[in-house]
Amino acid sequence: MAKLKSPGSLGLTAAIILALVFVFSLWSLITLPRPEARFGDGEREESGSGAVIAPIVGGEDGWASVGRDPGGSQSSPLAYIRPENVAKLEIAWVHRSGDFREGDAYAGTRLQTIPIVVQSTMYYCTPFERVFALDAETGEERWSFDPYASSPDGPALFQGEMRQKHCRGVAYWKDPKAAAGSKCAARIYRAAGDRAIIALDAETGRPCSDFGAASGHPGYITHADYPDYGEGPSGATSPPIVVGDVLVAAAGAMDKYVDAADGVVRGFDARSGALRWEFNPIPAEYSDRTGAANTWTLLSADPERRLMFLSTTSPSPDYYGASRQFELPLANAIVALSIDTGEPLWSYQIVRHDVFDYDLSIQPMLVSIQKDGILRDVVIQPTKAGMVFVLDRDTGEPVFTVDEYDAPQSNVPGEKLASTQPVPRLPEAFAGARLEREDMFGVTPLDRAWCRMRFDSLRYEGLFTPPDPEESLLFPSTMGGANWGGAAYDPTSNLLIVRSDNIASTMKLGSKDEVGTPQERSFMNRAFPESGLQATGAFFLSPLGVPCTPPPWGTLTAIDMNNGKIVWQVPLGQSKRFGVTAPAFLNWGSPAVGGPIVTAGGLVFIGAALDSKFRAIDIHTGRELWQAGLPAPGMSVPSTYAVNGRQYVAIAAGGNALAGTKVYDAIVAFAVADQAAE
Repeated sequence: MAKLKSPGSLGLTAAIILALVFVFSLWSLITLPRPEARFGDGEREESGSGAVIAPIVGGEDGWASVGRDPGGSQSSPLAYIRPENVAKLEIAWVHRSGDFREGDAYAGTRLQTIPIVVQSTMYYCTPFERVFALDAETGEERWSFDPYASSPDGPALFQGEMRQKHCRGVAYWKDPKAAAGSKCAARIYRAAGDRAIIALDAETGRPCSDFGAASGHPGYITHADYPDYGEGPSGATSPPIVVGDVLVAAAGAMDKYVDAADGVVRGFDARSGALRWEFNPIPAEYSDRTGAANTWTLLSADPERRLMFLSTTSPSPDYYGASRQFELPLANAIVALSIDTGEPLWSYQIVRHDVFDYDLSIQPMLVSIQKDGILRDVVIQPTKAGMVFVLDRDTGEPVFTVDEYDAPQSNVPGEKLASTQPVPRLPEAFAGARLEREDMFGVTPLDRAWCRMRFDSLRYEGLFTPPDPEESLLFPSTMGGANWGGAAYDPTSNLLIVRSDNIASTMKLGSKDEVGTPQERSFMNRAFPESGLQATGAFFLSPLGVPCTPPPWGTLTAIDMNNGKIVWQVPLGQSKRFGVTAPAFLNWGSPAVGGPIVTAGGLVFIGAALDSKFRAIDIHTGRELWQAGLPAPGMSVPSTYAVNGRQYVAIAAGGNALAGTKVYDAIVAFAVADQAAE
């Protein structure tokens, strides 16, 4: 999420800002709209949908991968913490790595790591490339690893200056063929150094020297040893995944380039790092004309079916498609690959000829839902456009009816967009309802009037309104709707829990003279030299820097996966502006980064919002049961685990410089103090 800023061109003096803050606070408390939360009735029957996840290393007490299980359900069978005792949660321990840096959107750090826990050890990564192993019961360090530091085993893995990079997590693998107690019998893998994957001994934190040795760099492998099939940098923020003895790794691409690096996904031998296969979503005949369609989000796998599942992004360049007027069916798609060969078995394209940057950013969720009285193995994909696609896991066919939506067409010379886009009839959309002029929001009458005039000046034809030479409005924004980490599935209630944003962005695509100088609030400004065009994108904000779209600006939604209906939807978090936090009773919600987890105790745990709070929510009603302050926003996904019969819930509280929040370096774990007596 880009940092929200007020326009520098307004030239507001400090005195005027203070006066507006006062007006904002007073007006808010007296007259401003207060969206109604839609709570559930709490009377739902337990559907008993059966096993939702594949068996995982570490058993029921652990959180052995970033989504807990290979399919990314973000669901735990633990139930020590329940609605009856959740109010007794308190901080059990805090671990600080020291790895954070203040700065602007790109110089400051982002702590988005999802801690994993295997056999009472927690593993996580930092923006400074380090990996930590902690005692999951006490938070005490067991080891740490720095790829830029030498060790008793030899020189540093990476030479030169440390390159700051946010890291969403690490992967764990136990080698079934290794002798007990042998070096690297269990391994931690982390994506590091842009395109490298490091293998560490899970017990000691020392590099596994057999991994990558044949390529000349013992301890790691790298995509840099293989073709990029394009230009520009690439790198990975998400961890690889291991199924059997195949390690699968993807990397992001800089999709502003016309011919960006292709979104190649590779399968490696988990022991040696030898390449087994590679999958390229860009057809060979177009590889020198476009790129990307990469997988930057978390990977999913079905070990029993020997299938990998990818959520791919837009092809390059992202906002201008006239240079790629050909079919790219594996872009913006769910793709099922053979783990053994990397060959695609099926794919389903969710956005056609994407010029909206509506890449698929949520891990494909492999779960078993109850649908019409039948247990169905499915792939669930929430989207930035506020929709949920549910596909049969074996065939890729939609489980709910999908309609063809007549999409607006482009006024950009040479551009031809898809005439229709797929839109599910069910499940119900959780974001992205059509905006009307009367919907425009403002914290004062003048502010609202400005938003209405601005709305009148923009091209807006509903969903999938494209970038336009005259400037257009995209709702939800390029950031979502749903975004990274934002969904969890509960097998007991058959509910899908989705975290979403509800703000719009403006887009303009024209010549440099037409586009003009980007405003300070712009989150995107890029040129396409071959065409002479330039694109700018900005959040649709009032002169006070407040969204013109109506609140709530952040929500949490529960969807019944049997009938696709929304059971409850509530605002999530409290927004902040000019140092003023909107009162909770206004129900305005907050833009957020990260997502929820669910537990068999009937609880949803989530941080994500701008307000530095961690919350527990009743999964049946949507009502908040507990909250606690964090040292910085928890803009990640929590994890939960048990040690010695005591359940813990942990979250990375490090904020996000890109979202303009305070940055920090803490993992915070909570537990019920007297749980044994409960």
